[in-house]
Amino acid sequence: MEATSASDKPVCGELVSVAHALSLPAESYGNDPDIEMAWAMRAMQHAEVYYKLISSVDPQFLKLTKVDDQIYFEFRENFEKLRIDVLDPEELKSESAKEKWRPFCLKFDGIIEDFNYGTLLRLDCSQGYTEENTIFAPRIQFFAIEIARNREGYNKAVYTSAQDKEGEKRADKGGEKAKSGGERGADKGGEKEKKANKGDITPM
Repeated sequence: MEATSASDKPVCGELVSVAHALSLPAESYGNDPDIEMAWAMRAMQHAEVYYKLISSVDPQFLKLTKVDDQIYFEFRENFEKLRIDVLDPEELKSESAKEKWRPFCLKFDGIIEDFNYGTLLRLDCSQGYTEENTIFAPRIQFFAIEIARNREGYNKAVYTSAQDKEGEKRADKGGEKAKSGGERGADKGGEKEKKANKGDITPM
């Protein structure tokens, strides 16, 4: 993602050695646990970075790749009526859906680095990356749907919710400071009053 400093590079150095393997179809490597673990690690790290990004920056202003315009145009030209706020897994994973997605994805082979890497995609864009709300998708499919969600305002809910929580935290801290300051002021006032009272006592 262009919005982060090194988003198009593996987050951890140890993942570089399996980069090629991760780009191959699943049947090419069977159920190799090391490959699956590396794939899952990178996908989770990517998801965490992306979710923090749309929580801290208005998603409508984000640029995820150098070819966002092309991805968005091709996506909406081919999937004009696809609902993206809450995805139906069948629209991505069924055999008929795969047949429609395949030519779209292949258009970006050589344009998007690691275009078919496994990436975590949220089903409901108003929610985070929970087990129930997440599916695996090729990287270009993730970009297509998330660029559309950003441009069409669907990811705004995440940003707004995060900013509201930050505002509440700041308000709570401000209230605590004011309360603490008031208590200190009251204590000082009490001390002054005690000193004044001592000064009023006349020796017998």
